[in-house]
Amino acid sequence: MQNAKLTLMLTLSAVTLSACTLAPKYVRPAPPVASQWPIDTPTTADVHLKWRDLFLDKRLQSTIDLAIAQNRDLRVAALNIDHAQAQYRIQRSALLPAINASGTSTRNQTSDTYSANLGLAAYEVDLFGRVRSLKDAALESFFAERENRNAVQISLIAAVAQQWLTLAADQDALRLAKQTQAGQLDTLKIAEGRARIGVLSDLDLNQITVQAETARADVARLETVIDQDKAALTLLVGAPLTPDLLPDGLTSGLVIDALPVGLPSDVLLARPDVLTAEHDLKSANANIGAARAAFFPRITLTGSTGSSSSDLDGLFKSGTNTWSFSPAISVPIFAGGANRAGLDSAKINRDIAVAQYEKAIQSAFSDVSDALAVRSRIDERLSAQTAATNAASRSLTLSQARYDTGSDSYLVLLDAQRTLYSAQQTLISLQALRATNLVALYRALGDDTSLN
Repeated sequence: MQNAKLTLMLTLSAVTLSACTLAPKYVRPAPPVASQWPIDTPTTADVHLKWRDLFLDKRLQSTIDLAIAQNRDLRVAALNIDHAQAQYRIQRSALLPAINASGTSTRNQTSDTYSANLGLAAYEVDLFGRVRSLKDAALESFFAERENRNAVQISLIAAVAQQWLTLAADQDALRLAKQTQAGQLDTLKIAEGRARIGVLSDLDLNQITVQAETARADVARLETVIDQDKAALTLLVGAPLTPDLLPDGLTSGLVIDALPVGLPSDVLLARPDVLTAEHDLKSANANIGAARAAFFPRITLTGSTGSSSSDLDGLFKSGTNTWSFSPAISVPIFAGGANRAGLDSAKINRDIAVAQYEKAIQSAFSDVSDALAVRSRIDERLSAQTAATNAASRSLTLSQARYDTGSDSYLVLLDAQRTLYSAQQTLISLQALRATNLVALYRALGDDTSLN
């Protein structure tokens, strides 16, 4: 009898484990984007990005390492993976029978009864794949959380790099503002002396004073901006930053010069956020199988085997064995449309997941296209701005000479000073844009094999 019961349980378990599901066969939706980038750009097959190959400066790398270790958003994303994995393990456990041991003692006026049992409690025989479908859905949710964590890490790396490079650019802007302020103060001292002896008009003196005070205001503004940059970077990193981690202006060699780009079909489908959306879609697809299984009978098994005796010492002696086996079947006949509504809801959720997956691909395509649009012309803009800055510098030299000889008024010299200062500021901004564009392209491409 014991062998027969064991064989029955093993057979039922084998049937359950080999059961098919009623979930539709998953077919990946076609990407709703063009097969080529809208910007003409060289493409490379099998592109894999690693942030350490992109961000070359050791200080920047150390700052990113610290952020990966300390950032709270990334920590929460990692914990969400653990939570999803635990939920999957809970759901997977329903595929196997739960066996419990119990012991009881009953005393009344006439007799005492002792029993010890090993029982199987309401185990569902998964003939139509309901439990397996729920397990598959939970597994895909776990995969989605894992890809979401990768997306959070890539976004964090990009955000830290961009903020670090922005700080470097603002340091250059502050250095330029201080140099300009020093020059303006020297000019103001000379002008005040000339005004006292009547060589310089009050109008010119006031113009020089305005220029000097404007430079002083720029220095104060940029000092504030740099303090804010450091605070924002500290928040991203999640820990205090030591001076050896901070940049010292936009020097060469901070990042690589160019970033390889693959075809849309290779790039977009590998982005963690797109993979997250696809796993969510697969989870929704699996839930349809569970909803379909609700239309079919559910078989549950309850049983136990053990020993019962009126004497505790004789509990496990011969002749005290007991057993019970109680299969049950539940056939849905009328549920007020609940099962049909459940299936409709599961299908609608699948359709929503399809739309979200397609939107994720479209967003990824737009992100890469925007970054490529900047990259395609940034070198030309930098070349033009460098030439314009050099020309503005020569114009200032000529204007200074003409002013010293009395050929031009101070207003002409003042305009030349403003033009050069503005050109230098624009050049710094474009240099920062070129560096941060590589960061934006890294974030948009989203494939960092070092995360796997």
